[in-house]
Parts: sequence; structure tokens; C-alpha cells
Amino acid sequence: MNKSKPELIAVILKCFLFFTGLFSIVSCQNKAPQTDAYLFAYFTGNGPGEEAIRYALSTDGYNYRALNNNQPVLDSKQISTSGGVRDPHILRGADGKTFYMVATDLYVPEQGWNNFALILMKSTDLINWKTTVINIPETYPEEFGDVDRVWAPQTIYDKATGKYMVYWSMKYRGAHPDIIYYAYADEDFSGFEAAPKQLLYNPTNNACIDGDIIEKDGTFYFFHKSESGAPGIKLAISDKLTEGYTYPNFDRVDKETARVEGSGVFKRNNSDEYILMYDVYTNGRYQFTKSPDLQHFEVIDEEISMNFHPRHGTVMPITSEEYNRLMATYAKPDDLFVEATAGQLKKNNVRINGKEKTIHLPVKVGTDLTAFDPQISAWRGITVAPQGPQDFSKGAVDYTFTIVGQEPVVYSVTASEDHNPALVGFYADPQVLYSNKTGKYYIYPTSDGFPGWSGYYFKVFSSDDLVDWKDEGKILDMKAGDVPWADGSSWAPTIVEKKVGDNYKYYYYFSGNYVAGGGKQIGVAVADDPTGPFVAQNEPMIKESPAGRGQQIDPCAFIDPVSGKAYIYWGNGYLAAAELNDDMVSIKKETIKVLTPKGGTLADYAFREGIYVIYREGTYYFMWSVDDTGSPNYHVAYGTSKSPMGPIKVAENPITLIQDSANGIYGTGHHSVVQVPGNDEWYIVYHRINAKHLHNGPGYHREVCVDKMEFNEDGTIKPVVPTGKGIDPVQ
Repeated sequence: MNKSKPELIAVILKCFLFFTGLFSIVSCQNKAPQTDAYLFAYFTGNGPGEEAIRYALSTDGYNYRALNNNQPVLDSKQISTSGGVRDPHILRGADGKTFYMVATDLYVPEQGWNNFALILMKSTDLINWKTTVINIPETYPEEFGDVDRVWAPQTIYDKATGKYMVYWSMKYRGAHPDIIYYAYADEDFSGFEAAPKQLLYNPTNNACIDGDIIEKDGTFYFFHKSESGAPGIKLAISDKLTEGYTYPNFDRVDKETARVEGSGVFKRNNSDEYILMYDVYTNGRYQFTKSPDLQHFEVIDEEISMNFHPRHGTVMPITSEEYNRLMATYAKPDDLFVEATAGQLKKNNVRINGKEKTIHLPVKVGTDLTAFDPQISAWRGITVAPQGPQDFSKGAVDYTFTIVGQEPVVYSVTASEDHNPALVGFYADPQVLYSNKTGKYYIYPTSDGFPGWSGYYFKVFSSDDLVDWKDEGKILDMKAGDVPWADGSSWAPTIVEKKVGDNYKYYYYFSGNYVAGGGKQIGVAVADDPTGPFVAQNEPMIKESPAGRGQQIDPCAFIDPVSGKAYIYWGNGYLAAAELNDDMVSIKKETIKVLTPKGGTLADYAFREGIYVIYREGTYYFMWSVDDTGSPNYHVAYGTSKSPMGPIKVAENPITLIQDSANGIYGTGHHSVVQVPGNDEWYIVYHRINAKHLHNGPGYHREVCVDKMEFNEDGTIKPVVPTGKGIDPVQ
């Protein structure tokens, strides 16, 4: 066919324009959006209402806040056949503006762990979702009619085929392992093109679930939970998305010793850092790790914060526009994403009451409230006014918060010098001492805030008035080798001051994890000053329970002002006592005696731990803690005796100190008592559960408080009222 030169030029120009336009369209479709925040999709548990999709946001991938008051953003009953939705995985599409989410259709309260369906979801705004349920046995009766478990689907875009691949685990009825399969979704993301195929072949034929694939430099990294070897998160690698996965080894990629599941991996914005997170489902927490290469990970839990407790979920980077849309839709004025960060604050005790629209700011001793700037900052998408110093000395100051796309809301903000907690930070099991040598008061606590009570060092704090406390630093560090016989679990110390000749000595008793085995033991360290340096003995002093049960913890040392003899008391689930030798670092074994008060319940005086002994006007007072340290009911009971070695007569009204839930005070226990020298003036030093952690590690988020303890004319102890205000300075 012949064409003139102008016609040929026109054809060439049309072709050029066509392919240029096509290239532009493809380029626009594949151009990655500028992401600067993160969306976390998750569920919260196995109970009614917990198996539902929830959202949280983050601006840095480390700190997350729940949207919608941690309530579902989708109705599980509307989008599932079971009424429960678990394991949500969310993905941005290749076009940058369409989103795909998949989840397990399972309602554990009725189905147990057997189910048959998964859910496919598609959205263009992260708010409104088109959903489809796929029942695997019904859809593929010939191939998978005998399947009774369909778990944890995820989605990835296959660049080679231009399709979305969904993969999940399935198990046939009977003694068969869970196997991970895949299928390509159809164009509408409402079904599969063909029956699923096996994706991962485990060489040991052990169960594999909860897969998550990420591509890096042409290699696919397949994280999943496997029962091969030590059960945990394992890694298989391939250069092809749908085949060829091999294991470099069967070592756990996760850094836990407990069982984990639900691996989720994502790349941080504008960074070469990858985050691998997983559900430590056996103890109700999440662990975060980071890696530059997707093969070597380090734990970053101490850098992570969440105001919710997720189960198996995923994180997806999002844009500012998407972040603001989610804030406008799901952020609530009664659950503000704000914090006060001023250095003068007791930050753990700032109280934000969304229902009442109030904020209370407890400040440290000596803070000038006439010109105090609490430095209230809000997450992106929320504005705050006023800014800068305000006069809180005359009462509340109104602050206005405006969430993007919503009406402003006003909070009434107060500030005051609250003396409880007495120590800033998480500490527990406080032992108080008045030193005749220095004329000061000292508190020796357990260092708290460690999961599983795994603290490894002891500190001491000093004060002239029982109100203004100075951190004197560490006095023993088990990781540093300060205690030859122990390697951790630095718990519940006690201390006495004893005059030896013309000098004072300080004997510090504590429990720790014995390196030779046998659990918790009690040892002693000695110093010439109340702040140390302390030198620990080479071996523990108390290794066995004279009651044949319980742990050797919670010592209490006591020097009898009548006889001058020294005693030590201890026990968990039992109460033991013994006289100390003159060297104060060993006991007279022949004097060991079990003094456990008989009877009682968790509602009154059943002995648990935390013994403390004082002497007043001819009576020995034995005081102890009841219930578990993580319980709001943890409290102090007491009895009396005419001898430091018992027997103990339980008081008619034995409860000395107990929670005041109406005022947000919980778990008041494990105490000590100090008398102001020369006066019949007594103060009880105890710990309480930090109210923010009442349902999140309450047993190891405790704080030290001081309140007044008084006696009736007949010598009985008046019930102590725990306070937030605390005491006035003691002169």
C-alpha cells in the first residue's frame, strides 16, 4: 500500500502520540503516592464484639492511637457470614488510589477454631467498602469440600501478571497440617479466577499459617508462622512470587521465646528500615522489630506506644490527604490525640477525661503555676489554643481543640502540685528508711515497668521532708555483675540501719533469680552510707522455703527496739521469720519459724506477701499484702503480737489500706512504714497501679505513694485513705 509523504508523517505522528499517551497513563498509574503516615488495621480478641476491624493511625510507624474510640469501623455482622471478622490485611493498589482488604470470616465464640470463608473488600477512600464473602468448600467442593479451616488471608500485587494474588492457610478435616494456598482475584476483587493452588511447601510438612510477603529488589520474602523446629515466625525466600520458596534455615525470625503469630511487615516512609511486627498472643501483647535487610531483626518495643491492644493486623503507609480523611471521619473529641510534654509534669499521671472534657496536670514540687506552659501538643490534624505559659494558680484554663473537618471542642484544664505518686516513674515495693546518720529519709523500691517483673537493678531516692525526692541513682545492677549469685528479677528490697561501734552500717536485703537454679532467693548487700556503695555477698542468704511452698521473696528486716535483736521476715504464700546473727548477713537457722496468719479471704486478710513489721507502745504490728499485685483489690491487712516472733493475732478490722476506685486509685499494697523521729507521727509508703495501665500490665506499672497512718486510742490502726494529693512536707 502506497501513501504520500504527508500521509506517512501523519500516521507516524498519530502512533507517536498514542504510545506517548499510553506511556503517560501507565506512568501515572504506577507512580507511588507520597506517604507520610500509617494506618493500622486490626481486631482485638476472641470474645463477642472483639472480632471486628478497627483502625489506628501513626505519623512515624512507632506510635499509634486508635480511631473511633477503638470501636469497629465496619460491622462484622454486615460483612461476614459468621458475625466475626479477624486478621485484617490492608493493601494499596497498583494505581495508588484503590485499596484492598481481606480478612478471616470466623466467630470464635460459636465456631471455635473451625471456619470456611474469607472476606474480600475493595475501597477508594478507606471509609466505604464493597465486600464479598467466599466460602471455600461451597465454591470449590471438588478440590476443597473437606476443608474446615480458612485463616488469615493477605493480598499482594503481582507485577508480572497485573493481578492481585490472595494467599491464606487452609486445613482439611482430621489430622492434617495447615497449608498456605493462593489464588488470583478477579477484576472486581469479588471472587477468584480459579481454584486455589498450594503456594508454600514446608519440607517438614508442619503447619504454616499467617503468611505475609514483601518484595525487595526482585526477591520475595515470605514471613509466616511455622511449627517446624521451634514454633514461631519463619522466613522463606524466592525470586518468583508464586513458586520456589526455600528456607535459609528454620530458626525463628521473631525475637520472642513465647508463642507468636500474625506476622506483619512494612517499610517505613522515606527510610530503608523495615518493621516486622507480630502478635505475642500467649500474653496479650505485640512485639515490634526492625531490620535493614529483612533477615536480621532487633527488638524496638521500648520505642513503640499504643493506646489499644491489637491482635493480628497490618500496617499500611498512607498520604496526608488519607490521614486527614480518616481523622475527620473517625477521630473523636472525647478521645483526643493530644499529650502534655512539659518537663515539670508527672507525665504518667496526666488525666484526660473525654466524657467530662477535662484535663488534669499534676506537676512536680516547686513548679510555678502562675506562668506554667504544659506544652500541650496534638497529633497532625488537630489544632490547640492557647499556646505558651498560662496562669493555673487561679483555677482551670480553657483549651480549644479542633479536629480537621469537625467543630471545635473546649476542655477545662487544671494543674496542681500533687505529691502522689511521690516518685516520678514506675517503681514498686517501696521500703522507707530514716537515717540517723544523715537526718534524711530514703526510699528503696523495685524498679518497675518491665514486662514479667524482669527488672534487674535497684535505685534509691532521698528526701528531707518525705515530699521532695531526689534520685540518687542505681545501687545494685545485676546485669553489671553487682550481685554474683543473681542474674535478674531484682525484687522487693528492705533495709535497716545499725550502729556498729561508732559508725553506721546499712544492711540491704533483696530477692533475685539464683543463677544456680531454684528460683527466687534472698541475699544481702552492705554499705557504710544509705546511698552506697553497696557490696553484695557472693551467695544468697535464704535459699529454701520453711513452709515447703512459695518463693523466697519480699524480705523485711527489723531491729527490735526492746531487745536490740535483729530479725528478718519473708515469704510468698507463707510468712517465715528468723533471728539474724550479729553479722547481719546470716540467720540463726534454729530460730526459723513459720508465722503465716491462718484463715482469711482475698476480701480481707488472706496472707500473700509483702510483710512489714513495726513496734509501737509495747505492741508489734505485722502488716502484709493480700491478693495479687496486679489486682485492683491488692491491699494491706494487719495483726498484732507481743513478740517479734509471734504468734500473730489478726485485727478485728484487719484492712489498713485498700483501693479507692471512685477516685481512680487501685492496687494499693506492698508497703513500709516510717516514724518521724521523736514523734508519734507515722507515714505509710506503698505502691498503687498506675490508672492508665489498669488493663495493660497492671502488675508491673506501679508507682510509689506516701500517706499518713494514724492509730486509735486503743492502738488499732485507722484505715488509711489513699490520696492523689499526698502529704504536706514533714518538718
